Amino acid sequence: MKYRCALLFGAPGVGKGTQGKILGNIPNFFHCACGDVFRNLRADSPLGRVFIDYSGRGQLVPDEPTIELWRQFIENQTKTGRFHPEQDTLVLDGIPRNVKQAEILKDTLDVVAVFYMKSADEDKLVARIQRRAIKENRLDDANLSIIRDRLHVYEKDTKPVLKFYGRHLVHQINADQPPAKVLVDILRRVVKK
Repeated sequence: MKYRCALLFGAPGVGKGTQGKILGNIPNFFHCACGDVFRNLRADSPLGRVFIDYSGRGQLVPDEPTIELWRQFIENQTKTGRFHPEQDTLVLDGIPRNVKQAEILKDTLDVVAVFYMKSADEDKLVARIQRRAIKENRLDDANLSIIRDRLHVYEKDTKPVLKFYGRHLVHQINADQPPAKVLVDILRRVVKK
């Protein structure tokens, strides 16, 4: 079965998690933030150690463990009745992170929209990430050089995913406006799907 899904897409700190949490509270939408799934791993588990090792350097976790963890999470959410794939739209944040992951998941995901949340101000993104580090105790967001590395990795590895899905699915959203206006822009396009 292919999961109907919408992707929240953009650089770290652009507000994908904020929008995903809101959308996940709307009936028939289920939000999955891959970073949150990783951060909720036990630090002493094999996958938890992999996550800590890579995120501590600002690098992405390799594709295979990322997708394995994501599949386990979705299966568990389906078994427990939190996610109903036959009726819910999956709102993904943080996966696929690169073209290889998009290729691996093409038989699993029925992508109906990509919401490309774009910010023109990298300094704003850095400030948001640093505030989030303090507010949410996210150690992977605390170090400025790691933040800059993550933004570089996004540009180099993640941004090409937009071309993979094609212009017809990509909806550019101005992430520099207040979160409520970002939400309105997303919802305006969700209602048309």
